[in-house]
Amino acid sequence: MNITFIGGGNMATAIIGGLLQRQWDPKQLCVVEIMAAAREKLEQTYQVRTFPAVNAESMQSDCVILAIKPQQMHEVAAQLAPLIGGALVISIAAGIRGTDLSRWLGNHQRIVRVMPNTPALLLAGVSGLYAMPGVANADRNRTEDIMGAVGATVWVEREEDIDTVTAVSGSGPAYVFYFIEALELAARELGMNADAARQLAVTTFTGASKLAAHSTEDAATLRARVTSKGGTTERAIASMENDHIRAAIVRAVKAAADRSRELGDELGRG
Repeated sequence: MNITFIGGGNMATAIIGGLLQRQWDPKQLCVVEIMAAAREKLEQTYQVRTFPAVNAESMQSDCVILAIKPQQMHEVAAQLAPLIGGALVISIAAGIRGTDLSRWLGNHQRIVRVMPNTPALLLAGVSGLYAMPGVANADRNRTEDIMGAVGATVWVEREEDIDTVTAVSGSGPAYVFYFIEALELAARELGMNADAARQLAVTTFTGASKLAAHSTEDAATLRARVTSKGGTTERAIASMENDHIRAAIVRAVKAAADRSRELGDELGRG
């Protein structure tokens, strides 16, 4: 499969790097990127072909990955529409619904929406995938192969579930960083130096996440295992429960999902 990336930013380069690590041939990949410096870096780092604008040569691919800002999508789709042919289109632009993208591409139906997250930059991400009705199983498999190069993949059967994916895992790294910030702050306020506070907070999160990932037990059970009756952890959890932290997190994620739906409405008006 030959792939054309529209946009050569961080997520596109993460996918390119992941594919090359899986022994894809750089000759199978090309990137349309308007910034000259970015094109030069892509060529030097990955040995892929680049183009400054969409043209017939750049679109001679079996798959097109739209890795541009959502606000640019309507304009770029108008340029792509006469050249897209029967290519599989994978969109990683947040908020752009498949029905709107299909309309902008001249009723193109071979579309898969993807919501990755930033740990994909370290090939440790997770992506939610939604295939438009009529997308063949072979295209689903191709999409999974491509996005699997940068982490885990989760299929959803309803497009509205992409809003939930956006709220949980798309925005999720920010929640994790927020909690790490709080742990660091607490450690510093208890007298620890900044470097030690950071190492304790980050490594604890990394280790606990690995433990959860490799365990067959759910998070509640794992939490209970380190919450001894009358101990320090029980005191901390009780404080969080008294402050309704769990409910606040659930409300926050629901607010993010609401905003994702709003963005879909706003961006799809064109």
